[in-house]
Amino acid sequence: MARQKEFNQQEALEKAMETFWQHGYEGTSIQDLVKSMGINRGSLYDTFGDKHSLYLAAIAHYDETIVQKIVNRLEAPHASKQAIIDYFNELVERALNDQTSCGCFMTNAAVELCPHDTEAAQRIQTNLQRIENAFYQALQRAAIKGEIKSKNPQALAHYLTCLLQGLRVTAKVSPQRDVLNNIVQVGLSILN
Repeated sequence: MARQKEFNQQEALEKAMETFWQHGYEGTSIQDLVKSMGINRGSLYDTFGDKHSLYLAAIAHYDETIVQKIVNRLEAPHASKQAIIDYFNELVERALNDQTSCGCFMTNAAVELCPHDTEAAQRIQTNLQRIENAFYQALQRAAIKGEIKSKNPQALAHYLTCLLQGLRVTAKVSPQRDVLNNIVQVGLSILN
């Protein structure tokens, strides 16, 4: 008879995601994961597979938790220009309150692994596409309401996704309110 798992898999996955987020894929050892997840090596391998499989599961968990919140917010029926502005302003506040300066898990993963890990690259691309699609929907509503003049909401959605990633990198390197606010103000001026 198989032994029953004595830990909460979602909680363990959350802790793994946080550990990878803070230290990166290469900077995280199996021992770091075992310690942070509060499980033994056997349970880690039995439940999640190897380190790479766990990392891919952490990317999926990020998508299901963090990215889903962004998508839900921007795809809400009333979300349009102000929802985009509010999102970026709140992003600045979160960055300024991030004591670890870990930045964005997805951006970190893209920079570290995408050049040589096609599986991670595909997952990151899917996550970014979901965010871009959510921006696109909010921009379409903004155009219908006359809040923006752009005739190409798809190009704007590409741009906002890039702005989001660039802002997260800058916040990691230079978490200064005036710098981040200037980036948001200039970046979002395209919506006027």
